[in-house]
Amino acid sequence: MDGGIDLKKVILAAVLLVALIGLSTAELMKSAADGQWYNYATSTEKNTSFTFEQSVQGNGYFMTYMYAKEGNLEMKNYAHGSGSIDNQATLAAYHMERTKHPVAEDWNDYNLSCIQFKEDNAMVYAPMKIAVGTGYYAANPVDYSSLLKEKTWVKNYRAATSMHHEVEYAHALDKELDLVAKEKFNYTYDPIYEGDAVTQMKINEDVTDGKVHLGVLQGDQQWVTKDAVKNGANQIITKSPLTYTAWKHPAIEIDEDYWGTYHIEKNMTLDVPYKRIEASDDWLPCCFGGYMTMPTYYQKGSYGFGSNVKGVFDCTCFKALEQAEFPRVY
Repeated sequence: MDGGIDLKKVILAAVLLVALIGLSTAELMKSAADGQWYNYATSTEKNTSFTFEQSVQGNGYFMTYMYAKEGNLEMKNYAHGSGSIDNQATLAAYHMERTKHPVAEDWNDYNLSCIQFKEDNAMVYAPMKIAVGTGYYAANPVDYSSLLKEKTWVKNYRAATSMHHEVEYAHALDKELDLVAKEKFNYTYDPIYEGDAVTQMKINEDVTDGKVHLGVLQGDQQWVTKDAVKNGANQIITKSPLTYTAWKHPAIEIDEDYWGTYHIEKNMTLDVPYKRIEASDDWLPCCFGGYMTMPTYYQKGSYGFGSNVKGVFDCTCFKALEQAEFPRVY
């Protein structure tokens, strides 16, 4: 049209503008710290490893404490007492994080953690008097009369798993313990979550005149109401699974206590693999396939565009008037 707007040029310019905005958003990211623009594609990897070995033999008073945390894994070993000790122990911990966020491909996050603890420990209680320093306590030795205690627990938060072993008030303890905790998590952006959590504790011990406690707790997956949409007299309830929890109604619960002299062997292993596929919808799906191809929860309801969305997007509801609603008055 002469003197008017060229519709084809307007449409072409709009398409080019949208393409440029999409390209800039995909490839660039603005830093809130300095206001500069950076390439959005990233690839990182971090590894952490730790190894500890010990061999201890002697007589006197002893107190030991070991703690390790890697990713969603956690363990603790604690012991004290007076008398003789012959201890061999090894602790190894490893954690790896890897992220790949390329521009033109799906994202991928991969985490791997492991903790392993082995111990061969023989302890015999005896009251001990130990001279300390060169002053008063050198001439007046300190009296240590502490019965034997050793406590080991491991937690795997990825699967809400906890294993606990404790010996108290013992006069003698000869124990072999092997503990392993592993967890991996792989997330491929839109839509796969996949992982595995393994927790294992092996015990072979002889306890003399003491108390032994053994416990295992495994959380269960809890469901809660995520959304409620009123539809006339009916109510539609959508539920979504949350993370594992052991506060109420655990999946596995073991609680054992023994007083006296015992030989105990335990082999406890818990493996919790999981996989979830959860595809997300495209941004503004009505702009790609139209109103009729939109999911129903976008067409109406609190998730979507409101209760009267059909009157806005659905062209079939339009009806041409046969005559003007307000006739002209001549």
